[in-house]
Amino acid sequence: MKFISWNVNGLRACVGKGFKESFEALDADFFCLQETKMQAGQLDLQFPGYESYWNYADKKGYSGTAIYTRHKPLGVTCGIGIDQHDHEGRVITLEMPEFYLVTVYTPNSQDELRRLDYRMQWETDFQNFLHKLDEKKPVIVCGDMNVAHEEIDIKNPKSNRRNAGFTDEEREKMTTILNNGFIDTFRTLHPEQVTYSWWSYRFHAREKNAGWRIDYFLTSERLRDKISEARIHTDIFGSDHCPVELDMR
Repeated sequence: MKFISWNVNGLRACVGKGFKESFEALDADFFCLQETKMQAGQLDLQFPGYESYWNYADKKGYSGTAIYTRHKPLGVTCGIGIDQHDHEGRVITLEMPEFYLVTVYTPNSQDELRRLDYRMQWETDFQNFLHKLDEKKPVIVCGDMNVAHEEIDIKNPKSNRRNAGFTDEEREKMTTILNNGFIDTFRTLHPEQVTYSWWSYRFHAREKNAGWRIDYFLTSERLRDKISEARIHTDIFGSDHCPVELDMR
């Protein structure tokens, strides 16, 4: 079973940059999107054999998530059940017979870390949400988590030390979830591989491969033996992020 996650940084724009072709070529069972930047009715994009589920932000042209699936879920929920967090379209959860699939677009701490305090509250609440799901059945959670966890996950760790996405606080939150029942699938299979999933549009960063690995598939620890591969598709363009993949037996 193949899972894909991709921050498309505006789905309507990405459709004009080969999204449909990439979607079909990747041929996933579940295709999760973040930062769709859409409202309901702005784009009719369906694929044969897939159902789709959407969570839109209240604010136009901002945030938003979606999941395309070949497998009908038992249930679908949007958000995490906390009003403070549930107006930005950041989370969709599919309940499948044997697992939960969660896609997330984690809030960015922003310039001068003006949203870091909110980000810390989000992290606590979102991790609690995942742990509650995990009590019922295993969880697969994917998306743009807006943090490069270790120095290997970022091109210039020293100069980015206190920048959004590489603060000690954000990295510690990722450590917390990985110490409490979840695994980073890519780093588990490829502990030394230097590969990024996001590059700034500035300074020819992608050409220079000056990137960050901030897009993840995490799973419940007890799914470890079912993981067959984890990939980062650096050859696929259309966004400032590239798709990431998880294959399960």
